[in-house]
Amino acid sequence: MANGARAFLTVSKSTSRLLRLPPASSRFFPPFNSSFNGATFCSSTGTPSMSINLQSHAFARNPIRSKTPKPENPLSPDSSFESLKSKLLAKTPLLSSPDFKILPFRKGWPLVSCNGGKRNGGLASGWGLGWISLADCASLLALSGSKVTEDLLVYLGSSVEDDAVYWATDFSGADNLDAELGQRKLNFIELRMLMVATNWSDTWAMGQLAIAGHGRALLDWHRTSRFCGHCRERTVPMEAGKRRECSNQSCKLRIFPRVDPVVIMLVIDQENDRALLSRQSRYVPRKWSCLAGFMEPGESLEEAVIRETLEETGIEVGKVVYHSSQPWPVGRSTMPCQLMVGFFAYAKSLDIKVDKAELEDAQWHTREDVKKALTLSDYEKTQRSAAAKVEQLCNRVESRHSQSADINAEDGGLASMFFPGPHAIAHQLISSWAYQDDGK
Repeated sequence: MANGARAFLTVSKSTSRLLRLPPASSRFFPPFNSSFNGATFCSSTGTPSMSINLQSHAFARNPIRSKTPKPENPLSPDSSFESLKSKLLAKTPLLSSPDFKILPFRKGWPLVSCNGGKRNGGLASGWGLGWISLADCASLLALSGSKVTEDLLVYLGSSVEDDAVYWATDFSGADNLDAELGQRKLNFIELRMLMVATNWSDTWAMGQLAIAGHGRALLDWHRTSRFCGHCRERTVPMEAGKRRECSNQSCKLRIFPRVDPVVIMLVIDQENDRALLSRQSRYVPRKWSCLAGFMEPGESLEEAVIRETLEETGIEVGKVVYHSSQPWPVGRSTMPCQLMVGFFAYAKSLDIKVDKAELEDAQWHTREDVKKALTLSDYEKTQRSAAAKVEQLCNRVESRHSQSADINAEDGGLASMFFPGPHAIAHQLISSWAYQDDGK
């Protein structure tokens, strides 16, 4: 951390309600715990330092993979995989220790229950992941004419306290389970819907969301990595799904899960106290967000920020300041595990030249306009609406095909613009800049 400086996130009133944060008058916080994985970086030349002070971003802080057990531990990936094979061969009972809990997915959507959500000081999000036992997994797959094999299960993590090992599996080929799952009030829910439905104060549900994101990313990677890019032969999962290997004995190429880094940046005009926001053609009306783009081979994160900003808007930037990062398993289906790396970038030029092939529009917005939009957007109401919809889907009141409904911030049309909700790093970048001077 440059110069030992620290800075703290401040947010809009509606976001404060959703996150259960103090009011604006006391919005600056004591230093956060050093164990948080988003360290603070600041300029050494007096550039304002802005950072995040939440427990974590959505999809971060996975509670079952914070520490990987050593190989000799019965909960480690290797030991658990051997135990799995033993159970499937009926050498040990399916219900023997450790307890195996399996999370099915269908086309990237995790199985969800609205009966098993733990309470967290009265702030439960109302949903929990639909974990099933190994025996239940076998019986459900049998209904669709399939059989459980060790290659179908991917290791997610473990819990010493619960003496449990957690796995993910893909039920995409099992389309005749709706009646059976419906009797148990279980349903496959789109991950983005779950993200919006999660109450940020519900730390247990935030952990469940991180597990679901990890599971989806791994299963999607396995689905798109079934053939060797070197010799075109089939690949097979290895080490409980932690990697794949080419089945061609003369090749045996090792393949590991991919991560696609994306830079996302709020470009700031310090002299005029403005921020550069952009719109893509796929956005709903009035929605604005930060610039973002994928890294290219051979460039640093900072170089990617400078290049993307110049390419998309014609703006030259100088200083680039790191903010935080966020796993993002709800991006493009062909890129199942994006890592959003957030920055503030300080403009050296101000004339905007939008690349219409990339963006619909880009404009400078004043701090006061951004604050007003944040204040008028009711993210708490949006979260409650999404949570109610998840409950209806679990109870089969609504069809799963209705999950593509609009889940943007509700503001009654009062604001001239709105931004992604607090589940997205774009919101944290915008909000922390907008309120950086409040309380000083």
